[in-house]
Amino acid sequence: MFRRILFLLTVPFAAVIAFSAAASAATTTTINPAAAPTGTHFSAGTSATCSVDPSTQLVTCSSYQLAGVGNSNATGALDTTYSATVDCTNNGGMTVPVKASVQTAPTTTGSLSPKNGKLTVPSLNSSPVPTNAQFVAQATCPNPNWTKSVRGGTITLSSFTYTLHFAGFTGDFITITGP
Repeated sequence: MFRRILFLLTVPFAAVIAFSAAASAATTTTINPAAAPTGTHFSAGTSATCSVDPSTQLVTCSSYQLAGVGNSNATGALDTTYSATVDCTNNGGMTVPVKASVQTAPTTTGSLSPKNGKLTVPSLNSSPVPTNAQFVAQATCPNPNWTKSVRGGTITLSSFTYTLHFAGFTGDFITITGP
């Protein structure tokens, strides 16, 4: 009987925890119609989405098509930031963990030109995950004589931002942020 009551009390909390974990990994998409030619819309069956591969932590943003763009050129960009814990160790073996953050070089579509009022936006993939050497270079130890090393398994995707910007407009038409 006690097990049954414990089970009934635990299941709702487990569901809340699972939902919270899933919600924290979600992306946010914002469409700003004022930052695009009047009448701009997604072609049937397409949408702008980004996803994170859980095993590689690389970001992929889908290809899509916009219609009603007239002759307005656009540029898509994907920026990613990764973080890691770097251990700083002195000659006596004392270790102090510090955080390091590395922003990768943005990936861009370059200038995209519409054809017959339609703009095809290619997919974008994030740059490779930064190396241990890049994190070590960004970390600051309490003493410059200490040895830096990246703690295993701590390199994670901190954030990404995908944007689509039309030339001649203020702001971005599409902004997707995550994770």
